[in-house]
Amino acid sequence: MKHIVAPRIQVDAEPDPLEVKGLLDQAGVQAETIGTVNWGEFPYRPEVKFRIAHTGSCILLHYVVNEKTSRAAYGDDLGRVWTDSCVEFFSCPSDDGYYYNLETNCIGTVLLCCGKGREGREAAPSEVLGAIKRYATLGRLTFDERPVGQWELSLVVPSSFWFKHGIKSLGGLEVTANFYKCGDELSDPHFLSWNPITIDHPDFHRPDFFGHVRFE
Repeated sequence: MKHIVAPRIQVDAEPDPLEVKGLLDQAGVQAETIGTVNWGEFPYRPEVKFRIAHTGSCILLHYVVNEKTSRAAYGDDLGRVWTDSCVEFFSCPSDDGYYYNLETNCIGTVLLCCGKGREGREAAPSEVLGAIKRYATLGRLTFDERPVGQWELSLVVPSSFWFKHGIKSLGGLEVTANFYKCGDELSDPHFLSWNPITIDHPDFHRPDFFGHVRFE
């Protein structure tokens, strides 16, 4: 099981997503790699890095992706963003079996749901989705698959995104989690993870293969 410590960054107010990269740079937050190819029939491995920190009330996430082609067909939240160029943060904030899938395509469109398994998941309320601040270097307009090269995504995610758990403060919180990069309907479909998943077929809804994140 991999482990990350998400450092606390002192800020006077909730940051704008445009500030996330600079805040992480100033704090010296190191990048982690999403690079495990778990299934040999999908060998393509784009270059994917992420950094994570927090402010006490918000998670700061920054992704950097280099891939041959990118797509953003979905511009409305709760769409099929995993079929686009997509980065994902799955997490269990407690031991009650519920986990959250925060999936974001390369233009910042979000899918966020909660449940105990792949089926029957509960979608986040609109006010929860609206509180997640996003900045994408590719802008916010949809586009068909095309060569892009590098893109970056910054997220400011209030602790309220764990909408069934009522978590107010991130300081000292320990969760299990995994980070993913996928593109189910791209010319080179791929399914990369941070913590390895040792099963026969692609499935990210596997909290039994989550790693560990401790919020400082």
